[in-house]
Amino acid sequence: MNIQPIVEGHGEVSAAPVLLRRLRDVCEAYEIQINRPIRSTRSQLVREDSLKQRVRLALIQDACAAIMIIFDADDDCPLRLAPTIHAWANEESGIVPAAVVMANREYEAWFLASVESLRGVRNIRPDAQSHPNPEEPRAAKAQLEERMIDGSSYSETVDQAALTALFDMHSAYARCRSFRHLTTVFGFLVMRMGHHLSNWPPPTWQEEV
Repeated sequence: MNIQPIVEGHGEVSAAPVLLRRLRDVCEAYEIQINRPIRSTRSQLVREDSLKQRVRLALIQDACAAIMIIFDADDDCPLRLAPTIHAWANEESGIVPAAVVMANREYEAWFLASVESLRGVRNIRPDAQSHPNPEEPRAAKAQLEERMIDGSSYSETVDQAALTALFDMHSAYARCRSFRHLTTVFGFLVMRMGHHLSNWPPPTWQEEV
């Protein structure tokens, strides 16, 4: 039983499997595997015909038992756009459950919510502080660079997977609504795949940080 991710960015091709495996391990659903993501452009993900084409492609991947679509909200409102894309995906996926997560505004907001856990990693400064409202800045990547050693730059393809492997998910859950949504729908997919979850999200994540 595998989850098939569909992602937008080149960085997420490497980062999304790391993220989903971390969530899988927290809920101890070790039998579930994560396929290599299918990369799409944003325009393909927000149009019905092309989105459904990507879902059809997902369904024929190795042991696909669930589909997870992850991309940045940018200036769109996830509460308005994500339900439409979710409906399109599930119309096409049939009995295979599909879920949509729009990182608000960018995937890197989840790092901004947990910068203290990333100090010393990929040139993050040892005194770097998390953003008080990590989903507010339009340019989360630029905000992350401000927390790096002078002269350093952030590269999705080089840094995103490495930071994904280490960021504190508890902090991201507490501070980012979109990460809470990711956690919730991940649990939904896991249960639809036949794994029982008695305590999800983890009770410790619901404590203040």
